[in-house]
Amino acid sequence: MEPPSDDVEKGLYRQALLPTLSLFTSFGTLICCALPALLVTLGMGAALAGLVSAAPWLVWLSDHKKIVFVAAGLMLAVSVVMQWRARYLPCPADPVKAKACSRLRKISQIITGFSVLIYCVGFFFSFLAADLLL
Repeated sequence: MEPPSDDVEKGLYRQALLPTLSLFTSFGTLICCALPALLVTLGMGAALAGLVSAAPWLVWLSDHKKIVFVAAGLMLAVSVVMQWRARYLPCPADPVKAKACSRLRKISQIITGFSVLIYCVGFFFSFLAADLLL
C-alpha cells in the first residue's frame, strides 16, 4: 500500500481549517452586532449592559464592525473558493481514508453554509435593520 501524499493531506487540512476559521469570524459578526440588537429589541437592555461589563471587548468589536465584517467576508470568500476548487479533487485510494475524505468535504460544506447564514444575519442587523425597521 502506498503512503498518502503530502498534497492530499495538505488539501484535507485546508478543507477543514478554512471553513472552521470562517465559522469563527462569522460568529464574531453575530456577537458584535446581531446579539446586542436582539437584546435591545427584546427589551433586555440590562442584560446587554451586564454582558458588556462581563465582556468589554464586545464594545471594541461593535466600534470596529466594518473591519470585523470585511475580515469575516474575506475568510468566507477564501473558504468558498477553496471548496469550489477542491470539489473534484480525488480522495485517497484507501477506502477508509476515502470515506473520511468525502465525509470531511460534506461537513466542510455544511460549516461554510452555516457561516454564510450567520454572516448574512449579522450583516442584516448591523447595516440594514435600523433603516428597514425604524
